[in-house]
Amino acid sequence: MIQIRIPATSANLGAGFDALGLALNYYNYVTMEESDRIDITSNDDQPIPTDESNLIYTSAKDLFAVCGHELKGLKLVQTNNIPMARGLGSSSACIIAGLVGANTMLGGPLNLDELVNMAAQIEGHPDNTAPALLGGIVTAVFDGNKVEWVKQEVFTRLKFVAIIPNYELKTEKARAALPEKIAHKDAVFNLSRAALFSASLLTGKYENLRTAVDDRLHQPYRMELMPHAKEVFDIAYTLGAYGVYVSGAGPTVMAIVDEENRFFTGKMEFSLEAAGIQGWRVQELSIDNIGAKVE
Repeated sequence: MIQIRIPATSANLGAGFDALGLALNYYNYVTMEESDRIDITSNDDQPIPTDESNLIYTSAKDLFAVCGHELKGLKLVQTNNIPMARGLGSSSACIIAGLVGANTMLGGPLNLDELVNMAAQIEGHPDNTAPALLGGIVTAVFDGNKVEWVKQEVFTRLKFVAIIPNYELKTEKARAALPEKIAHKDAVFNLSRAALFSASLLTGKYENLRTAVDDRLHQPYRMELMPHAKEVFDIAYTLGAYGVYVSGAGPTVMAIVDEENRFFTGKMEFSLEAAGIQGWRVQELSIDNIGAKVE
């Protein structure tokens, strides 16, 4: 039996739509071993598929097939800390768990690039799967077959504070809200800010982050599906956040905060309550530079 630890991820980082993502120290755990039948259980109250539709199982089965092996069954035990349908990479964590676990069981036939490519093919884009596998902040380009990627380990004095609502937003619905075409000036707007984000984060020019997370490709449309998101943005900036953005497809809002802003989380919780915004949970996180790990 093997155990895999998989980090949560936050994709897009504002303007880096489908290209930027980072891993966070918030983890799902999966224990896995081959079996002659499918035996899937959960260590928590989170409902999960317990048949062949389970994403961890199907990802593992796909890797077995690619490597010329048949997977007859699998015994899985999941511990799901990453909330589902909240923009924190829960589905990507399942995909990476299945691929890393299966690859380990088979003795490591696929290298890191091949795992990155296969994960993106399953998910459709690499902005969550790549950092979940690799850790750090990952810039990735996917042409439908191959992912070109760069991982950068990040050691900063920053906290990433996830402000997580009590409602879900399915990725399919969030993508359906996006326009099919955008103006040329909006493309330029996003390209410049996505480049500014990475450069500013890695060089410590955090004062640039408020500009760098601004976006015209997805956030304005997705925020219409996220009750109270605009108020949450405003509160976070009032409390001193460097930058605030929609994490992945939403509805989680991510605030980038200096570690010296020690009481940001408590102030955020108090301010949400005072504003009558009920049911939002505030989770203080930091960047995970390791990625998926077999323990």
